Amino acid sequence: MKLLKALAAFAVATALSACASGDIPSRDAPLELIQPSVAFTEADNGEIRLRNVGRSYSVERVVVDVPRSLKVSEANKYYPRGDIVWREDPVGDRYSQVKAIFDEAMARGTTGAEGQIPVNLGVRVMRFHALTEKTRYTIGGIHSIRFELSVFHAETGLLLEQPRVIQADLIGFGGQRAINAIAVGQTQKVRITDHLTNVIRTELNSPEGYVSQRLGVGQLINNTL
Repeated sequence: MKLLKALAAFAVATALSACASGDIPSRDAPLELIQPSVAFTEADNGEIRLRNVGRSYSVERVVVDVPRSLKVSEANKYYPRGDIVWREDPVGDRYSQVKAIFDEAMARGTTGAEGQIPVNLGVRVMRFHALTEKTRYTIGGIHSIRFELSVFHAETGLLLEQPRVIQADLIGFGGQRAINAIAVGQTQKVRITDHLTNVIRTELNSPEGYVSQRLGVGQLINNTL
């Protein structure tokens, strides 16, 4: 019973934090549709587990949350300490800017899905560490991006999968390579948005989900800051 209550409480907290963040423009359903409950099954030893429902999804709703508890860094260093590092928009509300990137990517990545199970997605951003000016103009680096994904049945509100953390890192261009990319429209925002679009599409449609890329020592350093 304790485990059951803990799981239910976690589902409630996840959905409420998602609902508080707003909506992407392409979804018209009210936020109240994401009402959490958990699909439970009981193993032979009495342990309560989440039911494995398979992945044949049609996404009805995506709610992105960028918690205000995340630390924003505007320091122009190679590896600034912070959860959010973003410089390709004017100085302003970095939380809203990051949310707009995720909103667009999630909308694009879930459009056209024709699975059998209607679902709502809760996306909670945990880290969005793109390149600083200093890094972009010189050596380049890693766009360190991490988020938690929760999948709810759109009609019943059942939590269909254990919420999981997805590490969606991407190589960040520097120096002449960055200049060449910008010249053909491949800005940081374009590349990251396209990457996240592919990440969520793969996560929902591939049996093994999205597999994090191995990007070397720079990735390890960035992800520990």
